[in-house]
Amino acid sequence: MLAFDTVLFELARLFLWPVTLGVLLSFVYAVYCLGAFGIEWWQRRRDPSRALVLQRHAQASQEQMELVVLKQLEGVRLCSRVAPMLGLIATMIPMGPALVAVASGESQGVAQSLAPAFAAVIVALASASITFVVYTVRRRWLMRELVMLLDARDRLS
Repeated sequence: MLAFDTVLFELARLFLWPVTLGVLLSFVYAVYCLGAFGIEWWQRRRDPSRALVLQRHAQASQEQMELVVLKQLEGVRLCSRVAPMLGLIATMIPMGPALVAVASGESQGVAQSLAPAFAAVIVALASASITFVVYTVRRRWLMRELVMLLDARDRLS
């Protein structure tokens, strides 16, 4: 039984670097999305007709346009949902060594284990928050475009 626990512990520790890298990548992606969102917002304010994403697909069926909308939103939606999970994993992995340090009375070991863990969860939650806001507003914009294009199509028919 002890060997099984050791294998699980070591397996969990192997995930620390990939999960931390995932948290960092999600933050970079969130900042990129925020910049693209800002540019799109500015374009929509200046010339609303120029910023229409679905204009190229105006002749497609409603289902095809809905798929385009889903594809446009897929990245930010995934990031807003996966980043908090990665942050939780990045927090939980160092908890094992921190608990061992607490049991041994080594407060310095606890601080060394938990400081990066909490930093990772903060960065992950920031990433999720940014991408959730971008997702929510872009979804409204794209749904409005979809309705406008379908209404225009119905009036022409």
